[in-house]
Amino acid sequence: MSIDLPIRKIIHVDMDAFYASVEELDNPDLKGKPLAVGGSEIRGVVAAANYEARKYGVRSAMSSVMAKRNCPQITFVQPRFERYKEISQKIRKIFYDYTDLVEPLSLDEAYLDVTVNKKGNPSASLIAKEIRQRIFDELGLVASAGISINKFIAKVASDYNKPNGQKTVNPEEVIEFLEKLEIRKFYGVGKVTTEKMYKLGIFTGFDLKQKSEIFLTENFGKSGGYYYHVVRGVHNSAVKPHRIPKSVGAERTFSENLSSEIFMLERLEHIATELERRLKKSTISGKTITLKIKYSDFTLQTRSKTLRYYIADKHLILETAKELLYQEKLENSVRLLGISLANLNTDKKEKTEDKKMVTIQLQFDF
Repeated sequence: MSIDLPIRKIIHVDMDAFYASVEELDNPDLKGKPLAVGGSEIRGVVAAANYEARKYGVRSAMSSVMAKRNCPQITFVQPRFERYKEISQKIRKIFYDYTDLVEPLSLDEAYLDVTVNKKGNPSASLIAKEIRQRIFDELGLVASAGISINKFIAKVASDYNKPNGQKTVNPEEVIEFLEKLEIRKFYGVGKVTTEKMYKLGIFTGFDLKQKSEIFLTENFGKSGGYYYHVVRGVHNSAVKPHRIPKSVGAERTFSENLSSEIFMLERLEHIATELERRLKKSTISGKTITLKIKYSDFTLQTRSKTLRYYIADKHLILETAKELLYQEKLENSVRLLGISLANLNTDKKEKTEDKKMVTIQLQFDF
């Protein structure tokens, strides 16, 4: 195969237990103790857990009741997203000292393309090490990093030596790395897909590589083509400094379960107001409104409607959300409601990714 596209030097930086670490930074008495951000002893969902709590099986998205059951001595603190955002912006300023090609995925992780960088450093591995050291020296927080030829491999690699570590997958190591990789560790392969892969005899990247693109597409739809290419080290998605959102939403978890639509309508009005604020801040509008309902037994239901025109006004959003709420009878009392807007007016700005195959340059300096 000839070289069609240049191999990039990509770093994925992932802050370690970010929310919990910020809480420990601001309150040193919490250090060394099992800590969960979000929820309470009797209500809610864990947004993040520190590594001490993870030893007891506490994970994000776990109910607070389950977290308390697993770890009776755990401490719950309420999230402070403005504080996390403040710290996140300081971290990004460090990133921008090295490259303008920074693609934030969330407050606590981002991709950096350092193929050409402001420091003139040919080693992406040394840049990652320097960035991690600066985050620790300047902010008192630790981060992990993955370094490789594309975003997919860098993302997977950043999870390898957590916490406070990094892993580089050099170009000549990519194929072997992917073949040995457990299928559950492939970025984009969730729990349900993992189980399906297992049933098809796919347990590692090597197993995945034995399947044809036709077979994978028949079993996994469009994702099949993605799996076929990434296991061969091909993932041509560039680092995008200004990521275009696919949807914008807002939601609320209630301190007490709601069983009356009247009380739900009141909460939906607040959610629609918050959603309108976010839309106007980003000058975004959309056509598809989705109502998210999480019941007291934690089952999740979504109801959607696509309009013929773009909207961003809270009154129009609320009107459609009400319609969706009354669309069918509720199955149980409700613990969470959310509204999101998709099919955005930004979709047309998305550029189709280059689908060309690339080869790996063995002499590429990492």
